[in-house]
Amino acid sequence: MVEKDVLEEKINERKEKFEEKKETVGEKVDSKYNEKKEKFDEKKEKGKVYSEKFVNDLNTTIDEFKDNLKNMQKYADEKINEYKNATISNLAVDLIESDDIYYLKVAVPGLDKDEVEIEAGDNDIVITATFKPFIEELEDIEDARVIASELTVGKCSKTVRFENSIEIEKIKAKYKTGVILITIPKLIIPKHKVTVE
Repeated sequence: MVEKDVLEEKINERKEKFEEKKETVGEKVDSKYNEKKEKFDEKKEKGKVYSEKFVNDLNTTIDEFKDNLKNMQKYADEKINEYKNATISNLAVDLIESDDIYYLKVAVPGLDKDEVEIEAGDNDIVITATFKPFIEELEDIEDARVIASELTVGKCSKTVRFENSIEIEKIKAKYKTGVILITIPKLIIPKHKVTVE
């Protein structure tokens, strides 16, 4: 029986040591777990701060990009308008021919007949007109500003060349509601028969 008691005592001792180790290991595991959890929570918080900063920076960058794009569009529109004003545009014309006459129709919307110049050469005619910007018509309104400008502005010219010579003195031009109709007689040179001697 003594052996049985000794055995039980040893088992109880081992049990106690095991329980102590179990508690120590459990405390170590809990301590490591809490330590890791704290580090994870810290990293998680840092990640959250970085992601919020990234999203804010991205939104700011997108807003700045939109503003820059708007400014670029405004600048391009201004340069296009400057270019339109600096270059000579063509006038729109229709040209019809009969055996004796050329008929030329020129569109000059918004202009009076005095604002159009017509010059004729031996076999060509040049029509010139200057279109003023619409804003100039509103010069008495101080806060007026251009939002869109698509109408032709500035000096416009059209040179029409003919196959035949034309009778400059007989050219007629009539103005009616923004259109000029020009009648241009062809110079008919009579053929002369030459006799051979």
